[in-house]
Parts: sequence; structure tokens; C-alpha cells
Amino acid sequence: MSTPQPPTQQAAPGSPYPTYTSPIPVVRTTLLHALASEWTKIKSVRSTMWTLGVFVLLVLGIGLLTGAVVASSDSDLAGESALSLGFFGLLLGSICVITLGVLTTASEYGTGMIRTTMTACPSRGRVLAAKGIVFFLVAFVVTLVSATLVGLFHVSTLEGNGAGDPTGEEWLKGTVGVSLYIALLGLLSLAAGSVIRHSAGAITLMIGVLLAPLVIALFMFSESLKDVQQALFEYSIPNQMSIFYANSLSDSGPSGWDPLWIVLGVTAVAFAAAFALLEKRDV
Repeated sequence: MSTPQPPTQQAAPGSPYPTYTSPIPVVRTTLLHALASEWTKIKSVRSTMWTLGVFVLLVLGIGLLTGAVVASSDSDLAGESALSLGFFGLLLGSICVITLGVLTTASEYGTGMIRTTMTACPSRGRVLAAKGIVFFLVAFVVTLVSATLVGLFHVSTLEGNGAGDPTGEEWLKGTVGVSLYIALLGLLSLAAGSVIRHSAGAITLMIGVLLAPLVIALFMFSESLKDVQQALFEYSIPNQMSIFYANSLSDSGPSGWDPLWIVLGVTAVAFAAAFALLEKRDV
């Protein structure tokens, strides 16, 4: 058996010193390589399992509990959709998605691993795009499965309480629609983590965006602030999520699929800012 020969060394034209030819093939990296890298990261870190695990626990746990309580009572749900009971678990669970979105980007700055990431893939825009795509798909699928399971449970157990079968549009909004909304909310948090580069600061900011407008509006008792209070109620994230279940805190403001377009626009602006800052800043 012949032994493998070492790579040949030949002198470059005009140079007395030999050059080394690596046996490892050079492959031009693409977005697919960045996606594979980010998928490996997000599925291997413990923060993903913990945050998504708590999310599923909250959505399923609160959903099953509220469904069981309503089913065992004499509550009459005539005219209401059984899917609306899944709102409470999704509202609390959205905090977990926000947290994971921030950690997907900001945690690498905290540990210094972002230097390794940018060395492996110098195209910074490609890195951020890959992080966003992988995170969005993971968040959407987990939310969709959880919301669908809770919805099926509520529909099957609340027939005796007068709740009618949801229409196809109600199913679409109560599962796909709200899942897209929460995934985009997490994507907005990912962009915030890239801009702020500090996990605790970005998480605090996003939780404030989630809860502060509604809390502030609840304590606006002055008549001169009625218009401001109304706007805070209408455009608060909890109210926009409830619109997917045909519930709202007011008769005006966003309706139908409007909340999805609003969060999509805000997320697009945040990502544009994150891309611009990523190219200007040092790692």
C-alpha cells in the first residue's frame, strides 16, 4: 500500500520561496451555509430549550386550565368563539419568545462569540438575515402547534357551554394569524438585541413595549388625556393580539388583519436600522 504524499510545494514565479497548496477545497459560502450555522447554534444552546419549553408550558398549561374551568362551570359562551380562551397563555408566552429573540443576537456580543461568527462569515448582513430566518421559522412553528392544540381542546370541551364551532377564518386567525404575529414580535426583539447588544437591556425594553402602553393607559383618569388613553388601548400589543380572536378593548382602531401589518412594518424598520448599524460598528 502506498503512503499518501504531502502536498507539493512550488516556488511562485519570481519568488525563491515555495508556496503551500492546501489539500482542503475552498468553497464559496452562501446564505445556506449561514442558515446551517445558525440552526446548529439555536438548537444546541440551552436558552432555546428553556425559553421554548416554558412557552409551551404556559400556552398549553394556561389554555387547558382555563378550558377545564369554563367547561366545569355554568358559563354560557353563546356568541363567543372557544378559541378566544387561548389568548391568555399566548400573551404570557410571548414574553418567552421576546426573550429568545433578544438572546439570539445579544448573547453572542456578551460572550464575545460574535467575533468568531463574523470571522467565519464576514458578510454581516448575511449573518443577521440567517439569524432572523431561522428564529422566525422556529418561533412560528412552535407557536402554531401550541395554539392549534389548545384550540382543538377548547372546541371539543366547550360544546356544552354554548360555544359554536369556529369558522374557517376564525381558525386561520386564531392559529396562523396569531402565530405570525408572535413570531414577528420575536423578530422585532432579535433586531433590538442586535441594535442594543445587551441582553438585559434589550429584554427590558421589549417587555416594556409589550406591557407599558396598556398599563399606562389604565391609570390615565384625566379627561384631557382621553384621546391618548384610547390610542394606547387600541395599539397596545395585548389588544392587537386579542383582535385575532375577534375581541378588542375598543370599537375603533385596528381590526381584522391590521395588527399583523403593523408589527410587520415596525419589524422591517427595526431590521433596517439593525443592518445599517451592523455595517458601521466594530464587532
